[in-house]
Formats: sequence, structure tokens, C-alpha cells
Amino acid sequence: MAKIEHKETAQTRWSRFKPIKTGEDYVNSLRGRELTVHMFGKTVDDYVEHPIIRPSINALRKTYELAVEDPELATAHSDLVDAPVNRFLHIVGAPQDLVMKNRMQRRLGQLTGTCFQRCTGLDAISVLHSITYDIDQKHQTSYHERFLTFLKQAQTNNVMIAAGMTDPKGDRSKRPSDQADPDLFMRIVKRDEDGIYVRGAKAHMTGGLNSHWIALMPTMNLSESDRDYAVAGLVPGDAKGITYIYGRQSCDTRAMEMGEIDKGNATYGGQEVLAVFDDVFIPWAHVMMDGEYEFAQEMVARFTSYHRASYVCKTGLGDVLVGAAASIAEYNGADHASHIKDKLVEMTHLNETIYSSAIASSHEAQELPSGIYINDQMLANVCKHNVTRFPYEISRFAQDLAGGLMVTMPAEADFEDETTGPMLKKYLRGRSNMPVEVRQRMLRLIENMTLGRNAVGYLTESLHGAGSPQAQRIQIQRGMEVDTKKTYAEDLAGITGLRDEE
Repeated sequence: MAKIEHKETAQTRWSRFKPIKTGEDYVNSLRGRELTVHMFGKTVDDYVEHPIIRPSINALRKTYELAVEDPELATAHSDLVDAPVNRFLHIVGAPQDLVMKNRMQRRLGQLTGTCFQRCTGLDAISVLHSITYDIDQKHQTSYHERFLTFLKQAQTNNVMIAAGMTDPKGDRSKRPSDQADPDLFMRIVKRDEDGIYVRGAKAHMTGGLNSHWIALMPTMNLSESDRDYAVAGLVPGDAKGITYIYGRQSCDTRAMEMGEIDKGNATYGGQEVLAVFDDVFIPWAHVMMDGEYEFAQEMVARFTSYHRASYVCKTGLGDVLVGAAASIAEYNGADHASHIKDKLVEMTHLNETIYSSAIASSHEAQELPSGIYINDQMLANVCKHNVTRFPYEISRFAQDLAGGLMVTMPAEADFEDETTGPMLKKYLRGRSNMPVEVRQRMLRLIENMTLGRNAVGYLTESLHGAGSPQAQRIQIQRGMEVDTKKTYAEDLAGITGLRDEE
């Protein structure tokens, strides 16, 4: 059980923060924190400067820089603090807020070519706004007031919030309380006059190591026997008892090598961690659900409505990949071929199809009792289901246009070697007026996004993040209103009375 000295009040936890204004402020806010981080079987001391981790910090830094560079896009006025705030901390007061969120997400994808790690946190605070209100209405609790107090601090300090949603789950055929190991789902292990203690783990946590706060939420619908698993709370990333285990990414050790070309996208990258919670304390002021199990399923449903539409960010990456494919075709001297143009058209069509469903879900947003707006659920699920497929096809076209050299090209060091360098620069040239290094760099970028470390965010995350494909199909089936559509067809076909007895 956690020791008494691990207890911190909400005020004490907030006292460690000061307002972040710039990207450099954000990077500096991560320095000096006492975090337990493991990678490659070793502990990491200065993770901020670790070459594998730093690109993910750079991607998050860009979310702060964009707010300064383009405040109309990346900030919004908050009535809570009566000031502009980063859009990643803004409560959705109208459908247009969701539209602007989608536009910002696409722009950040264009600028970074990777996952910039803040969407889950925004979607989490959106859910907590409405769910805490609903719980209060039924149980006369004070969760919503707690949440608004927290959010004021979050907006004032401009912090980065991650979502702790996905539990390891163990045996999928069993409920949380029926697992052989009760810690395979996050649970409350103790309550006292000051707060609660939670134990368990959150998997696949995007940007978890780079966050200031983690919003913990249930991962699935719960029953009365799962009451201790019905927990939502806000925990600082440096709380005592949290251990971070860094996730591997394809080609991640290239970041440890000399040079930058072979890295493909040397500046920006994504991040996922397994975060283990060993009796982590949460003061009552930061507890947003404690045993109200009947709200867990709706909490998850609302999160997925927001977050599945948030996968519009992949269209920004798609824009980059279309540009990379078009560029390499030009470097190869093949850009005027009709089949090349047609493939670029198809890549664009697939990319814009994702964007259109996301934007439509935002325009069709509905107001919830707490006053916040939420994406249209059907269109959000259609968006995410498109994302489980189309980035793979876009990547296939990009690899097609790149050619086999993308995966057979020698290392950057071979291009610099005095013996092999001249050979490579002679034989791997495309158009005579195009430097070999230009072709080399673009091929590595395509490799990075379709096979390497940023394929994590563009492909596999697109498949499984915010729920795997079948999860969207279940939601689409629930909302497809087939019986209503049958009546449309039967009315036009002149069929009457067929369903009167039903």
C-alpha cells in the first residue's frame, strides 16, 4: 500500500506548475521531473534528451508553437478563464469548435508527419465535462464542480493531458472482477478521508511520458460487481507509484545512429508507453468517478465519438505522403505518366474521404445536457472505419511510386564513404538535374511513414486506436436504422400493411 508521504493535495500538485506559453517552455517543463522510465531493459535518466524519445517531444512542442503562430486556428476563447487558451484544452461550446479542432489536427499532421499526442487528452476532458454533470444529476455528487476547478488550472497553466483509457484486459472472455489477476483492469484498492489509491496499468498510452497530467477512465462497460473498477481521476504524470515502460517502434534505433537521412523524419515522432500504477494516490478533488459503474459504458461511447473523429489527423499525414509520392515520381522522371497521375488522384480521393466524414460528424454535432457538444456518432464511426483502411491503401500507392529502392537503398554512411559514395551517387541518380541526396531523403521519408517508426501512428494506430475495426462496425450497426429504411423502400414500392402486426 502506498505510504502516507505519497499523499499530495490537489493544491500541492498544481503548485509544481507554472504557465506554459511557448514550445520551449513546454520542453523545459518536462525537465527535472522524477519519473521512473524504462527502455531496452534499463532506466532512462534524462529522457528529454534521449534521441529515441526527443522526436516525440518535438511533435508535442509543435502544438504549442502553432498556437503562437496561428492563434485563430489553434486557440479559442475560454469562458472559464476569460482568455484565449490552447484549443487542445478548450471545451466544445458549439459544432464550429469541433470543425476548428479537425482543421487544427490536419494542419499539425502536415507539419509533423506523425502523431502529435494531444488528441486523446482533449477528447478525455470533453467526455469528463458531460459525464461528471450527468453523474451529479443522478447521485447529487460534486464531480462536475471538481472537474471545472481542475480545468481552470489546466487552461491557466496550459498543460498537456494524456488519456489513460486502455487496460491490458487479460482474458477477454471475463469481466474485470472475474479476472485471475484483479490488476489487469485499473481499480480502486483503498479509500480514505483524503482520496483513493488506484492499481493497474494503462496500455498504448499515446504521449504518456510527455504529459503533465493523465486522465484515467474505464475502458469498457461495467457491472455492479465491477464497482471498484468504475474509477475516473486526474493524476500528474510524476505522481509517486507510476512506472513508464517505453514502447518499441519499428526502426527506432536509427535515432541512435549518426546522421539524419536514414531516420526519414529526424525531427518528429510519436510515442506510446505502458504506464503501471502501483497504489497511486488521487485526492478527492481530482476524483471524477468512484463506483458509478452504470456510467462507464456511456463514458466510453462518448470518448469514442470524439476520438474516432479525431483520427482526421491522419489526413495531414496523408497530405505529406501524397506530396512525397508525387515528389519521388518527379525525381524519378515519371511524373508525367498517366498512371502515376491517376494513383495520386486516388490517394487524394481516399484522404479527402476520411476528412469529409470527420468534418461532417463535427458539423452534425449534438448538444449534451452539460452544454458541451459531441460529434455525430454514426459519422465519427464511419470516419474511423475509413481510417482503418485508407492509410494502408495510400501507403501502398506511395510505395508503388517510390519503387524498390526504398527498401534496398544502402545506408547514409555508405553514401559518405570515399569508396562506395561515388559509386552510389553515380548509379542511384534519377533525373540528371536532381541531386542524389534529394532522392535519398524522400525515399527515407516514405519508408519512415509506411514501414518505419512513424508507420506506428499512420498505420497500426489507425487500425487499432480508438477501437479496432469491429468496434466501429458494431456502432454502425446499432445506428443504421434498418427498419426505418425498410419502410422508405416499402412505401415507394407500394407495399402496405406488411408490418402492422409487429
